[in-house]
Amino acid sequence: MIKNITKQSLRSFNLYMGLLHLVQAIAILVLSKSFSIPINGTFLKFNTMTQSLEPTTKVLFDLSLPLLIAAFLFLSSVAHFIIATVYNKKYNRDLENGINKARWIEYSLSASVMMVAIAMLVGVYDAMSLLMIFMFIAVMNLLGLVMEVHNQTTKKTNWISYLVGCLAGAIPWVVIAFYMWLGANNGSKAPDFVYWIFVSIFVFFNCFAINMVLQYKKIGPWKNYIYGERVYIILSLVAKTLLAWQVFAGTLRP
Repeated sequence: MIKNITKQSLRSFNLYMGLLHLVQAIAILVLSKSFSIPINGTFLKFNTMTQSLEPTTKVLFDLSLPLLIAAFLFLSSVAHFIIATVYNKKYNRDLENGINKARWIEYSLSASVMMVAIAMLVGVYDAMSLLMIFMFIAVMNLLGLVMEVHNQTTKKTNWISYLVGCLAGAIPWVVIAFYMWLGANNGSKAPDFVYWIFVSIFVFFNCFAINMVLQYKKIGPWKNYIYGERVYIILSLVAKTLLAWQVFAGTLRP
């Protein structure tokens, strides 16, 4: 299989993946019912009756869930098309050096939007909490970029960026798990499809981390960096497809 992966076949593969993501994004927008979630902000307000400061929640804006789902599909689609066209020469040179900067930049946006969507499904509606979840996942992926850039100059693989990235990426999952437990513990269990989303996307996020380890350990076909690149692309498509259509089936279908 390694011998069959060429730069030209990878370019065609990126074009195909870009098209698949684009078609799904359009399908989600066309097929979904209107579904918006209020995004809140909390502040302290003085209660003249009790003569004390009390937390008060205000709706800041409504966020369309179909648009949010379509957004991470569109982001991936744009990234694949750019990689296969105007960025292709730089992309190929980077692959020869065991690095793909474009991947980590795209993931820092698309994966972060995915986690925001999952968080909203379990009741995280606070604007700043959602922003922090977005940024933790963005930092996790940008540390993947740091990992690859840093190890361009090391004789032995340095894993510090990888480990810090794993820590950053784990925090949003802990937050989401807490909200799921809190709801269930108070008689308001999340729908079953949300649990399926949590488990399936968690597994796939960890597969990305495993793929990086296999690349750096040069195990089996992962001795060829391009093989690991293709695995990243497949994992990205499957994870985004799973999340998009599980949300559609559970919440967005008319």
